[in-house]
Amino acid sequence: MNGNDSINGAAFTTSPKMPSTAATTSRSSPFLPTPLETLLLSVYPTILIFGTLFSALSPETRAAPYDTIKQFHVQATAPSYFARKDNLFNVLFVKRGWLWITGSFLAFVATHPTFRNGNGRQVARAATRWAIVTSWWILVTQWCFGPPIIDRGFRFTGGRCEVAQDAVSSGTAGQKELFTAAACRTAGGNWSGGHDISGHVFLLVLGSCFLVQEVIWVVLRAGARIAGSGDDRAIVMDDGALKGARVEAEYAAEGHEKHLGAGGKFALGVVGLSLWMLLMTATYFHTWFEKSQLTGLLVASMAVYTVYILPRWVPAVRAIVGLPGI
Repeated sequence: MNGNDSINGAAFTTSPKMPSTAATTSRSSPFLPTPLETLLLSVYPTILIFGTLFSALSPETRAAPYDTIKQFHVQATAPSYFARKDNLFNVLFVKRGWLWITGSFLAFVATHPTFRNGNGRQVARAATRWAIVTSWWILVTQWCFGPPIIDRGFRFTGGRCEVAQDAVSSGTAGQKELFTAAACRTAGGNWSGGHDISGHVFLLVLGSCFLVQEVIWVVLRAGARIAGSGDDRAIVMDDGALKGARVEAEYAAEGHEKHLGAGGKFALGVVGLSLWMLLMTATYFHTWFEKSQLTGLLVASMAVYTVYILPRWVPAVRAIVGLPGI
């Protein structure tokens, strides 16, 4: 470790001769989210718990007729506009959620100075992270070498398509109609029994957390005139040494105005709307018992940890996906 490393606080040492500094004491564990990330991540369970409690305690919500098979309030007597499945926010935003996530991410990358003034590696790695997160979204909700993970999990835990099952027994339908929720609805059946991961919770948590991770670290670093200011992420180097993430950001553009830009504002707007719709989902649509919000949260968190935390302590992974803002 040379003198510059010591001055900049870019290296970590356990030597008793080195006095403790703010840079070393404030550095986070590479295996866990930073304090800022922990604060942001705590928003999700807080929203889900609040929505569930509100749904259970609100007289209007409890009194409104609720279809336990289709798992939503009867449209004509819904306790809120947001309790209707045909509300515009659900139809135009949630149902097309990944399109909004992708569009806002592209807008941010296209407009923020960090990506325009960099050497292209930031853009390539950001695109790689998007591809991994998008692949997880596809595998969980769209297709996983056949039925998606949500539908496979539902059937594995004893779920089935009631009407389609009867049709298969009578020889009027093929076995394929039993395999996915979409095929079940097309056949006029109902997904019944089993453990059904909340696709809405999964989508809204995964998409919004992806955008927050991509925006926040870029903005913090781009506005820093001192390398690493505001960034307490720690990484494990190839030789096992623990250092601040800023040691790998020597080429990153610094000294830019600390701003979001049009793309960043668009992305955070999508995050805000995602959090609002997450609250509406927890309040009016799915309970913890009927359609597990908790499982949706956990499945989304798996991807977040893999893409944004795992690379900090596995250099080989970090070499491929990088870190936001680095």
